[in-house]
Amino acid sequence: MPDVTIIGAGLAGSEAAWQAAELGCTVALWEMRPVKETPAHRTEHFAELVCSNSLGNRSLETASGLLKEELRRLGSVILRCADVNSVPAGGALGVAREDFPRAVTEAVHSHPNIEVIRKEVTDIPESPTVVATGPLTSDALAEKIEALSGERLYFYDAASPIIHRDSLDEGRIYRASRYDKGEAAYLNCAMTEEQYYSFVDDLATAELSPIKDFEEDLYFEGCLPVETIARRGRDTLRFGPMKPVGLPDPRTGEIPYAVVQLRQDDAEGHLYNIVGFQTRLKWGEQRRVFRTIPGLENADFARMGVMHRNTYLPSNQMLEATMRIRSGEPLFFAGQLTGVEGYVESTAMGHIAGTNVARLARGEEPITMPRGTMMGALAHYITTKEGTLQPINSNWGLVPSVPKKENGRRLSKPERRQRQAQTALSVLDEFMQEGVKTAV
Repeated sequence: MPDVTIIGAGLAGSEAAWQAAELGCTVALWEMRPVKETPAHRTEHFAELVCSNSLGNRSLETASGLLKEELRRLGSVILRCADVNSVPAGGALGVAREDFPRAVTEAVHSHPNIEVIRKEVTDIPESPTVVATGPLTSDALAEKIEALSGERLYFYDAASPIIHRDSLDEGRIYRASRYDKGEAAYLNCAMTEEQYYSFVDDLATAELSPIKDFEEDLYFEGCLPVETIARRGRDTLRFGPMKPVGLPDPRTGEIPYAVVQLRQDDAEGHLYNIVGFQTRLKWGEQRRVFRTIPGLENADFARMGVMHRNTYLPSNQMLEATMRIRSGEPLFFAGQLTGVEGYVESTAMGHIAGTNVARLARGEEPITMPRGTMMGALAHYITTKEGTLQPINSNWGLVPSVPKKENGRRLSKPERRQRQAQTALSVLDEFMQEGVKTAV
């Protein structure tokens, strides 16, 4: 019998399995695909990305960049595979959609302490276990989790369409990254004022796919369907995913009225996704409306935008910051199930859960990450938030702030963010030197 059971081989489950195995535990990693498919996944690889292929900003001036650096220092297998399989994405860490999950799968399969079992789990084991089944938890297991929480566990989010590069009109598109940060990695479709308002009006009235067996539209604010944003006001998109600032058209030298950006989705550069255009439009409507974007008139869609269910717990009522259930069973949760939103955030909770389930299996006490780190602050927030917990990304409001002035000089926001990041990394380094927490 294995020391530890991990259910789900997404980002969080793969990370949890790796960390537990690195700590010397034998691990049974259960993944139901391809025996049982999901509405959003396309392959049987671990850590498959069903939405964007961006893991967020690289810079330590951003909360996402800090979280990634923390995970790197902690020996994250997900970040290691992401860095090796990155694609041009300006200041962001974009990954090749097929190569990245394949690399994670190969790494996990090759670990001598991990046994992979391709089968659906319909009940929660009594032995040390991490449940990391993510936003597409099967109905049978979701029922068992709901019985623990006593609450409904889901809302909806959406994925953007992916387009074949060779179907784009290169004469109407220019390559640039906002404010020239990083490589000129994005393809940009510029719109005039007339084109923009015509597009928005068409988008806001396009026909939607129904949500079956659900009477409300429950979306995470950070992943709203583009048509939902359009319905909030005719200018909302121009200050959101279609924001043109920092993207002058090199052909004119002027800032367009609005811009649709395309980001490379695969290593070869054959596929591009429409940034921020997650949608629940009917597929025919997607083709009709999105082909009115300049340069996309003959777009060939490799994948249409889709809706999918996202499952998460009331972690502020159920979990400790160790990711262990408060009732005392040897049960941990990880990933989006815990109420974090984002690939790297899910990975971080998988790292904490995997480390702690291994410690428990070895007869040691689970540990709590310091609140001065982004990982620790995120875990603290989702497990102590008063009132209703809504999914949350990493953000600077979670970690201690720094003074706005130093020696009488006002620090710029980038300077303050850098200092917050360095402080958090110092806290992490000190924690790691204590030698109590991870496989590093």
